Amino acid sequence: MFKLVKSYYTYVRDAWKNPDKTYVNELRWERMQVWRKQGSVTRIERPTRIDKARSLGYKAKQGIVVARVKVRRGGLGKTRPNRGRRTQKMGTSKITGGMRIQRIAEARADRKYPNLEVLNSYWVGEDGKNKWFEVILVDPFHPVIKSDKNLNWVCDPSVRDRAARGKTSAGQKGRGMSARGKGTEKTRPSIRANKSRGK
Repeated sequence: MFKLVKSYYTYVRDAWKNPDKTYVNELRWERMQVWRKQGSVTRIERPTRIDKARSLGYKAKQGIVVARVKVRRGGLGKTRPNRGRRTQKMGTSKITGGMRIQRIAEARADRKYPNLEVLNSYWVGEDGKNKWFEVILVDPFHPVIKSDKNLNWVCDPSVRDRAARGKTSAGQKGRGMSARGKGTEKTRPSIRANKSRGK
């Protein structure tokens, strides 16, 4: 039975690796017509990507909620100044946002459900204007979560506001915590501690 379940998750994972060439493409086209009409944060019954959700800590039990969040697309392109100066000093290239769009999605879900804690999130779709992420939230005060040995660490008061502090998986990547070695000297202990020179 375990091999059967494992092969099913592998099949779903492989399909989402190349969504344009698999059955996911048609499903996504139909789903987005519905998603565009919904609000920015929508609670859903079950994850769209069950394999990704389970790898990030999702369990089908009480105390766990999944929400789909819609956020805008686009970077921080700056207008070219029409006065003379060096190309290097124009300030139009290499302009990065303070937060990744995925972190913005987590923060929105966190504000929508203040009694829940953000566990993790993952990408589910995008079009020309928006991106959609599904955010896994946990109720730290639920008795089922408190008795779960794999999830009861969320109940500790020191874990509060994970999304706001950049402690989720996407948050740590956005803060430069996942990168190591040469070139990342200005990212630890934090970007702010090094006067934002790490980004």
